[in-house]
Amino acid sequence: MFLQERNHSGSNVSQNVPTIEQKVEAVIFASEESASPQYIRQVLDGELSVAEIDACVERLNEIYTSTGRCFRIARVSEGYRFLTLPALEPTLKKTLAPKIQRKLSQSALEVLAVIAYQQPVTRGDIQQVRGVSPDYAVNRLLERGLIDVRGRADSPGKPLLYGTTKEFLDFFNLQSIKDLPKLREIRELVQDKEIREYLASSEGTADHEEQ
Repeated sequence: MFLQERNHSGSNVSQNVPTIEQKVEAVIFASEESASPQYIRQVLDGELSVAEIDACVERLNEIYTSTGRCFRIARVSEGYRFLTLPALEPTLKKTLAPKIQRKLSQSALEVLAVIAYQQPVTRGDIQQVRGVSPDYAVNRLLERGLIDVRGRADSPGKPLLYGTTKEFLDFFNLQSIKDLPKLREIRELVQDKEIREYLASSEGTADHEEQ
């Protein structure tokens, strides 16, 4: 959807010619995932170099800072994405939790965590950690593009090996797999009352189906 300017008589009037910063900003804003510099260049027909795109993003962030905006453009995975300021996390936590819950159930998150921290892993490896078959969750994660096949293990039967994808980094706003929280940090998060309540509330019919 696009806004249309109208004059006082109600008829459409032509938009002002957008600046190059506005073009870069619009591409990042409209992208459903992090927009790589190469993607932005493609959309803009090679109008800018990667260095010029970086400079545009820096100027945009300076504008957001000076005008007190609640968001910035951050590097996520291999591209750019709009993110709200960390200070707003407590305000947005309750609105974001239901959205995350609809996207991935608790069982799928548990399977994804095993893959993320121990990749590449087989389904047998995952089942050994969780104690139940991960087949349903693995298939859902493959459909979502959060994991992919990394080859086959050298064990009997040559089972498939799984690892996380660029979409996984986008989903969790990570620049690289090295940015995963340490296990100690996860244990600290689990002590948070609101997070415990959220995790408990996400256990439902979908979890039973996946197990």
